Amino acid sequence: MRVLIVEDDQLLAQGLLHTLRHEGYSADHCATAKSALFAIDMAEADLIILDLGLPDMDGLALLKQVRKKYATLPVLVLTARDGTDDKIKGLDLGADDYLAKPFEVTELLARLRVMTRRIGKFASSTLEVGDVALNLAANTVVSAGTGLELPRKEYMVLKALMEHPGRIQSREQLETKLYQWGEEVSSNAVEVHIHHLRKKLPEGFIKTVRGIGYIVGKA
Repeated sequence: MRVLIVEDDQLLAQGLLHTLRHEGYSADHCATAKSALFAIDMAEADLIILDLGLPDMDGLALLKQVRKKYATLPVLVLTARDGTDDKIKGLDLGADDYLAKPFEVTELLARLRVMTRRIGKFASSTLEVGDVALNLAANTVVSAGTGLELPRKEYMVLKALMEHPGRIQSREQLETKLYQWGEEVSSNAVEVHIHHLRKKLPEGFIKTVRGIGYIVGKA
């Protein structure tokens, strides 16, 4: 899951980046509406956290533009404007959720989990494929009844695959969910993570589709 934070408060943005990356999200940041639109057009976001007080455009105007082109892209409005009229306007323009500043990080993460489940059509906070269960709320993985300790990148690869069981995902698709802008990616990074995961998961759980990518569950 790749989250784009559109926020001109650098301190808040850096705090959100740190928190989301720690929670297993791939997160990037834009401080202006112009740069955000460019990133969105480049398909570099699965979900947007949008501040309304941007320096070059009102956030609601940006939201309106996003909705014209990307009707289903999830948007969480995060703003100091906590009046009822502002909330109604934001929701009417297509925001999926609205969280007023100041906010509790735990509440933000809970709302993101709900939006993530909507995107993946999940009914609970747990993804289950075969004997493997991944808890989105606790960031834990259980395989055949045994808890696994996974490094963050391995967890993110497994999460990306289990969010779409039966769907082949290419190396490039997995890389976009693992790495932030400007982060150096080695040519075989995904393959290395897959190799380590296979040692910890049931045999054959992650299948390679030669020349295309990787898949969990039935195709």
